[in-house]
Amino acid sequence: MSRASTGKAVKKVLPAMPAVDEAQIDFETIELLFFAYRDFVSDPDAILAKIGMGRAHHRVVYFVSRQPGMMVTDLLDTLQITKQSLARVLKQLIESGYIRQMAGAKDRRQRRLYPTLAGRELALALSEPQSRRIARAMEELTPDTRASVKEFLRHMRGRDESIEPIDSDLD
Repeated sequence: MSRASTGKAVKKVLPAMPAVDEAQIDFETIELLFFAYRDFVSDPDAILAKIGMGRAHHRVVYFVSRQPGMMVTDLLDTLQITKQSLARVLKQLIESGYIRQMAGAKDRRQRRLYPTLAGRELALALSEPQSRRIARAMEELTPDTRASVKEFLRHMRGRDESIEPIDSDLD
């Protein structure tokens, strides 16, 4: 049974946005970060696409490979996502043979994650082009300037507490 349209569009009520002084926004740096990130993830994206995976898989494989034996709860905290968001990706990585999940030795309720050999190889294959890109970008910088770049990136971490968090998915 179909319903006839009344011809009236439903007007969505948009939330009020704070007043912003556009002159105070550093658009150049925002764009540099946007394009740097786009290109930084492009090489791993191409590798992942060949095996039917995406950035969410990349993040999980990366952190599990960097911290073998990490608990699922620690991974959730690191990625700042919900259990539901992680479950699908983790299930696929386990079923594909990239990640192993084991109960903790002392507390069997703990779920600890380990990369398999294939998982470790995948993590390295994804990180290598990113590492090359970083090396190229920093090759002409002085040691002090390199340290400043890393310090800048450390300061960029963390959520703005004035903005309401969302229930984030991995991608």
